[in-house]
Amino acid sequence: MTDNSTDDAPPFVDIINGALEFTIPAAAKMGVQAVEVRRGFAATTVPLEGNGNHFGVIYAGVQFTVAEVLGGAIAVATFDNSAYYPLVKGFEIKFVGMAKSQLRAEATLPEEEIARIEAEAAERGKSDFTLEAVVTDADGKTVAVTKGLYQLRAHGK
Repeated sequence: MTDNSTDDAPPFVDIINGALEFTIPAAAKMGVQAVEVRRGFAATTVPLEGNGNHFGVIYAGVQFTVAEVLGGAIAVATFDNSAYYPLVKGFEIKFVGMAKSQLRAEATLPEEEIARIEAEAAERGKSDFTLEAVVTDADGKTVAVTKGLYQLRAHGK
């Protein structure tokens, strides 16, 4: 599902996937793709093929990437991109299972937190926010959990 505020705008999934090629070429080469993006929610995937390591699971950096890009995807779908851009300030990942198939990462930013971020960014020109994500394999088993510290920042700040 790709939800937008207007029917004539391109779906956020298309915007994110197009932007990945130019803004984060390494993620695009890994095959990271947005599959669902709407206000306060994003999901991304990455294939197993081409992303394995020396012992047959998906390389840790690929797992990091499929989860980390969620912050930018949610920001694009949630905040005024003409006024603000997202950046990552810190990121923690805990590997809890063996990643032996395509992966899916998901994160949600609640409406109350969105309102706080918007108000703070309008007042201060920036606002930090935390985004927790879960990375699952093709069977729905959790293989990693993440906690990212992001910042929404006004252009020119």
